[in-house]
Amino acid sequence: MPVTLPIAGESVLRPMSARSIAVRLFFTCWFVYVLHFATNIVREIYLALAIGDHLSFRVDEYAHLHPDIFEKEGYGWHIDNTPGASMLGAIPYSTTRPLIHYLSERVQQQRKSNGLNEPPEYDSPWPLAREFYADAWRRGLDIKLGLAAFVMQAFCMAPISALGVVLMFTVLRRIFRADRTALLLALLYAFGTPVFFRTGTLNQNLLLGHLAFLSFVLLWNPLQIQEWSSWKRFFLGGLAAGAGLLMDYSGGVYLLGLFLYGVIKRTREASFPDALRHACSFLFGVLAPVGLLWFYQWRSFGHPFYPPQHYMPAINPWVQTGYQGYAGPQLDLLLALAFDTRYGLFVSCPLLLLAFVPFFFRKHARSVPAMELSFLVAFFLMIWFFFSGSNYTRLQFNTGVRYLTAVVPFLFIPAALALMSLPRFAIRFLAIFSITVSWCLAMHRDVERGLGILDPILRVFLGGFELPALTTISRMKEFSEHVPSGPSPLPLFVLTAVVLYCLWRFPFRERRRSFENVPGVNTDVQSNSV
Repeated sequence: MPVTLPIAGESVLRPMSARSIAVRLFFTCWFVYVLHFATNIVREIYLALAIGDHLSFRVDEYAHLHPDIFEKEGYGWHIDNTPGASMLGAIPYSTTRPLIHYLSERVQQQRKSNGLNEPPEYDSPWPLAREFYADAWRRGLDIKLGLAAFVMQAFCMAPISALGVVLMFTVLRRIFRADRTALLLALLYAFGTPVFFRTGTLNQNLLLGHLAFLSFVLLWNPLQIQEWSSWKRFFLGGLAAGAGLLMDYSGGVYLLGLFLYGVIKRTREASFPDALRHACSFLFGVLAPVGLLWFYQWRSFGHPFYPPQHYMPAINPWVQTGYQGYAGPQLDLLLALAFDTRYGLFVSCPLLLLAFVPFFFRKHARSVPAMELSFLVAFFLMIWFFFSGSNYTRLQFNTGVRYLTAVVPFLFIPAALALMSLPRFAIRFLAIFSITVSWCLAMHRDVERGLGILDPILRVFLGGFELPALTTISRMKEFSEHVPSGPSPLPLFVLTAVVLYCLWRFPFRERRRSFENVPGVNTDVQSNSV
């Protein structure tokens, strides 16, 4: 019996082409992601500022503002990570740099004219956050950092994640052969998984996940796009996989797995010699981003092949074990990454546990070839075991799910297959539950040690809706004096709801393209049978 997924207010929706759905889906995700912008100033932002301001990899002017910024004698100050996310963030920042500098200078002049010499109180529960705000204020960097973080999130992180959701929609559309089912599952992926939480700020782990999944889709070719030859797809797949390594060194695990997947797949489709030739095309695509990574390391530290962590002084006893904190798989970290109440993947998103439901219990398992299903789960296992050897995992107790974020796109497909095999009431319950948990994490990002992710859920249910940026503003004494209860997010929620209603309600002219012509797919959004 086919499973149907009714939409609330489905009379609002008109029959649409797949391209029209994709465009609306992109802007829906973009608007909601930007609304939940988080003001966390992560280390990648400093390098993005240096690139945008000076075309330099040195972050000397931000020394001591972040524990992951360190000095190498003779080479200056640098961040202890790969530069990919910063390079992407520098693109929108460089275009808005004159406006950001103008606004920052205006605020500094106004403070001087008002005789403000010391930073106002910042009522954060985190001591390090209070220290950071005071230091940034004294240096005259608080406005610049805040505006730059917003620009990088709104015009880099948010649109990339929105494109990742559209990519997921196209894959799900091919799997389930129904636009409505694909649309609702894509929305569940966008707002019911850690993608929502991690898009709040510039994040290299999620960027790695988007790029690795893109590479996998290019090699798999579930849409059966005929315009691109297999050589071109392998080259672009290698380019995306190499860019993932440029985002984070854990991308090397994906790079190896994707290479093996491409060779095996091409061997089964053609022959082993042909697979080796395609593997060369894949590796040729890898060269450009990996070469850029080597150039960055050579310019920053004097050696192209050593990672930044090789030079970083130990900031914690855990980092002194193994090679710069990497000591091989450890059982306690393996369990913590999956089930720790503060940052465990399956605590933050229990829905993903459905990915491990046996294949024969999945009604739609045949929609995805067995080899692809196996590799989707294998990528998770590889990354899970890899990070269980990194003692940096022990330092993420208050950051929420982070290191395993890159596996979410891969686990979501087998999880969706299992989800759609359940009764209708179970589908609805799990979808609502997942979106509720994910939205609470996106609204209240502070994770207490004792309560874990239960803290954001309780804060939202007991204290009302929040938005991270408004929470930060309400903690500033100079603002809270005028609005004691803090700014309400409700007007912004209402405005966003109106914009999204209009986005889905009113048609617009479009040109039909091959994106829609997937064999066997129902392109009418009103038809939702699986």
